[in-house]
Amino acid sequence: MPRTLVPGARVSLVLLILINLINYIDRYILSAVELLIRDEFFGGKETGEHWYSSPKFLMGSLAPAFLVTYMIAAPVFGWLGDRHNRWVIIGAGVLLWTLATGWCGLAGGFWVLFAARIFVGIGEAAWGPIAPTVISDMFPVSRRGWVLACFYLALPVGSALGVILGGQVAAWLSWHWAFFVVVPPGIVLGLWAFTRRDPPRGGADPGATTAKPPLRQALRVLLRTRSYAINTLGMAAMTFAIGGMSFWMPTYIHEYRLAGGTDEAGRAQLAEITRTFGGITVVAGIAGTLIGGYLGDRLRARFNGAYFSFSGITMLAAFPMFVLVLYLPFPAAWYAMFGAIFLVFLSTGPTNTIIANVTHPAMRGTAFAVNIFAIHALGDAISPPIIGLVADRSGSMNTAFGLVGGAMVVAGVLWMVGAKHLEPDTAAAPGRV
Repeated sequence: MPRTLVPGARVSLVLLILINLINYIDRYILSAVELLIRDEFFGGKETGEHWYSSPKFLMGSLAPAFLVTYMIAAPVFGWLGDRHNRWVIIGAGVLLWTLATGWCGLAGGFWVLFAARIFVGIGEAAWGPIAPTVISDMFPVSRRGWVLACFYLALPVGSALGVILGGQVAAWLSWHWAFFVVVPPGIVLGLWAFTRRDPPRGGADPGATTAKPPLRQALRVLLRTRSYAINTLGMAAMTFAIGGMSFWMPTYIHEYRLAGGTDEAGRAQLAEITRTFGGITVVAGIAGTLIGGYLGDRLRARFNGAYFSFSGITMLAAFPMFVLVLYLPFPAAWYAMFGAIFLVFLSTGPTNTIIANVTHPAMRGTAFAVNIFAIHALGDAISPPIIGLVADRSGSMNTAFGLVGGAMVVAGVLWMVGAKHLEPDTAAAPGRV
């Protein structure tokens, strides 16, 4: 752990990592139990009278129910986070999304579950754009990539635990209980957040001004910062790929590749799939995120634009590995999946560090909020229903998953293009308001 600039930074970092872990567990439980919810709410129907009544499309719309709300509310909370106590906002958000997750478990029909997911999105919007700014104000640029990589370890670990937990609890009890079990730890962490002290903004960025620009001016600065704009588009493409793959992969393997059902044997098979998929995601995600954060910081000292070029190369390398997942027989396809997930997560630390490094400390909350809005609006808010619709209409999940592979290529190319702009934008950030 690097030397910190404010008292209690290590404890604050641990708390933020734990909250982020619960965040992704809550978010990805739905993926593990999607088939069971669909069977209960739609009685095994495969198609609807109209495209918008397709069960798979409706189930896929549960992702944007959360994400559209999340991305719309995030800029509001990001702006508030640049001006008010960030830990109070974080604590309130954690409590809200935790209670809404419990509400998901109480849902007796599709539209009740849809409404609950909306409130999960509002709660997480108070967290997503603010937490990285707290970290950025506690650790210097030279170590920020590694620390943010540790923070974003929660993405692969939490999403995998969400899939595993959801699958196991649903097999033991019911899909309703899968949502209930995460409520107690969420409440504890939300209350703990209220006890932390907000670090000074810009404390880890010597020479940064303290001015807080109006929202319109901040947005104009962000859009004119080429590294920020290109990175956001690349992250949107990556998010499209991760969102579509994460939501549909357990169902794809169980229903399409292994022809499983929803009877007792089918539920046992689905639980085994979620364990394997979750385990692969945990190991590959941890390894990829930590190695990516470490190599990004090391390469930054040697090569201009290293955060960008490193992320671009690894994402382009993930594409052929993902194609192998679709065509190799199981269990061989599991090895290709490990490689694809590992390569994708190598970019997690570097790309989020780019946002922190090329934006002024006084508007980092706004910068992360706008990034969240864009990557979800163009990414995982639309990929699950689009993939579900293409699968329904084409009759092939492989065809639908072709969109995931294409998004990986787009992300890789964009990041390679952005490399030449990174160094000048980083140097200009402390005075750019």
